[in-house]
Amino acid sequence: MLITGIRSKPVYAPLQPDLAGRYHVMVGHGVGAAPLARLLGELISAAPAALAHTRIWYVRDPASPQSNADAFRAAHVAELRTFDRVDPLLADLTAAMDQALMGTRLYVAGPESFMGLIMRIAHEFNLAGDEVRAEECGTMARRVHCIHCRAIIEGVRTNIVECGCKRWLVVRDHYSRRLAAYMGVMVDAEAPGERPDVKEVFL
Repeated sequence: MLITGIRSKPVYAPLQPDLAGRYHVMVGHGVGAAPLARLLGELISAAPAALAHTRIWYVRDPASPQSNADAFRAAHVAELRTFDRVDPLLADLTAAMDQALMGTRLYVAGPESFMGLIMRIAHEFNLAGDEVRAEECGTMARRVHCIHCRAIIEGVRTNIVECGCKRWLVVRDHYSRRLAAYMGVMVDAEAPGERPDVKEVFL
């Protein structure tokens, strides 16, 4: 019952430094450390002076919290801010972007559900498409918006999921950038009680 091929579904590409940018803001979550480290290496090779204008926001990987921070710290960027949870990072990044200057480039790496939240901040501050780059990695679990009660369900890995409003939702490929979430629609609206088997599809 997944509806595929919908154009609203984001498409991501490997991160590359934008040397036309004057200020570089890098944001990552967990396994997003690897793409950011690669990006830093490319930036060091191409424009080492840019590190003085590079800032990193990162949600630590609980499995190896210190090693990731050490890798970023070794690059001697202008600022490194690490967090244990996503919400404090979002608040801190929003405050920082409010002071961002012309020529800022934003790079994001991590699970898609995390990237959607960062992209929402980018849109809030009118960063254009060529000023933001994103690379997806890690879990494919989705952030789902129930169109019936408007609740958000985090970390959905299955084709259908039960919402707090007691409705079973089919997880569609239709993605809302405003909500940073996929749409969840009542699966048995026309035939109450009839629904497909629950399967893990977003691993």
